Parts: sequence; C-alpha cells; structure tokens
Amino acid sequence: MDQVMKWIAKVKKSDHDAANQLVSFYYKDVYTYIYRQTLNKELAMDLTQEVFISMLQSIHSYDERKASFRTWLYRIATNQIVNYYRSKYYKYSQVVTEMDNELGQEQDFTMKLEYKEDIERILALLNTFETSAQQIFRLKLFGEYTFAEIAAVIGVAESTVKTKFYSTLRKVKKELAGDAHE
Repeated sequence: MDQVMKWIAKVKKSDHDAANQLVSFYYKDVYTYIYRQTLNKELAMDLTQEVFISMLQSIHSYDERKASFRTWLYRIATNQIVNYYRSKYYKYSQVVTEMDNELGQEQDFTMKLEYKEDIERILALLNTFETSAQQIFRLKLFGEYTFAEIAAVIGVAESTVKTKFYSTLRKVKKELAGDAHE
C-alpha cells in the first residue's frame, strides 16, 4: 500500500505516469466488480473508464484518514453503477446485451443464458430499491466485501449494513419466488 500512497501523492502533483500506474494497479478489480453487475463487456469497460476518470478528477479530495484508497475507489464505482441504472439511457433504451462469441456447447449456452437472465432480473429489482440498499447489496454480492468493509465504504454502522443487506436479500428472494409462481 505504500506504493499506492506514493502514486496518489504524485498524481495529486499531475504526474501522468503515476496516474497510469495507479489505474493499471486497480483496473482489473474494478472492471470485474462492474462486469459482474452488468454482464456486458463493453458497458463494463465504459463504466470502468468513467470510474477512473472520476477518480482522477476528484483525487485531490481523497483523504486517507477517512478510508483506504480501495474503499474510496469502490465507492466511486458503486455510485457510477447506481447512476447508470438510474439514467434515462438505461431505462429507455434497454440495450440488448450480446452473448460472448465463445459460447461452446448448446448446454453451456443455455446455462449462461439462464444465469444471465437471473442476474438481469435481480438487477432490475435491485434498481428499484433505495440507493444505500443497492450499494450494500452490490458491494456484498459483486464486490465480495465484508460487512465491516461495506460499513467503512458507506459510512454507517456494521449492524445497519447487516440489517439492510438481509432485508434487501429477503425482498429479492420473495420477489423472485413470486415471479416463479406466475
């Protein structure tokens, strides 16, 4: 982490090489976090780029006493995802996602399609919840954060995070069970 702090200090002084190193260091993790929630390579790449643009534009406001850099960066990523799903672009165009070219066997294709449809149903439902519930659910499931880490990211008590997560999880399960009976 010492290296990360050195890069941050240099980026704050407009060092482009340090900015590139910082982005490279976190790119794969942030991309994976976003991809798990969009299941669309191009969209995940676009949103990841937006996260890093936002990070570079606001790095001067980063305060290491308040949160780790990773926590701060994931807060930006989570907000970017929530904002995307709230946007008119998402709501009105509902872009059709392409399946990967590497589909393999028909059974694999069917399993991928069913998984993708399940994730899309969960995400569509999640997008109707309040922002903090979305953030907690996304960080826990897609970012694989602990409850303590989520509490640090969004600035609330760990007990509140657990309560909201399990409440949201119950709502999602109830809704999905209702869909299955229709």
